[in-house]
Amino acid sequence: MENIKSILANNITELRIHHNMTQMELAEKLNYSDKTISKWERAESTPDISVLVELAELFGVTLDYLVKGEQAEVVTTEKKPKEVKYNRRAISYLSEGCGWIVAVFAFIITTLILKEVTFQWLYFVYTLPIVLIVKLVFNSIWFNPRHNYFIVSMLMWSILAAIHITFLYFKVNVSLIYFLGVAGQGVIVLWSFINKPKPIK
Repeated sequence: MENIKSILANNITELRIHHNMTQMELAEKLNYSDKTISKWERAESTPDISVLVELAELFGVTLDYLVKGEQAEVVTTEKKPKEVKYNRRAISYLSEGCGWIVAVFAFIITTLILKEVTFQWLYFVYTLPIVLIVKLVFNSIWFNPRHNYFIVSMLMWSILAAIHITFLYFKVNVSLIYFLGVAGQGVIVLWSFINKPKPIK
């Protein structure tokens, strides 16, 4: 059993380093603490079988590779993890950029056609919440869910700011609306405490 622990510890460490990941980054992907990863790599404890399966999928190897001493070949996939990560970021940034491009296009068209109006700058005010919604969706699917708390906070304040600025355009001051933001921020902070990582095992 000790030999398997040692082999498993060495393989997890080698694979993590091979994929240029820190213990903290691996811990976030598995929803564990970095202390737990450290214990695995020091052979002080071993992951559950479900976590072993997750590790194998994450690193693109077989379960045999994780638990055996011989050097098994890494399972090849169509794209390396690094390439997939960069592609996902590129898609996310491109999608967010499209929102700003549409805003600029709408601003230019409106300015050229309706030369006497001055509301077109509001397009950029409304684009920020839309872009943050796109960011929230991609972050929830592909990236670190813990960052959702910050994105949701920015989304909430940007929506409140958009409402405030819109009313100011019509010369109506609704600055008290930011009290909703204070209450909402409290809810978000409490929400962040609910979804804690799994305890150290």
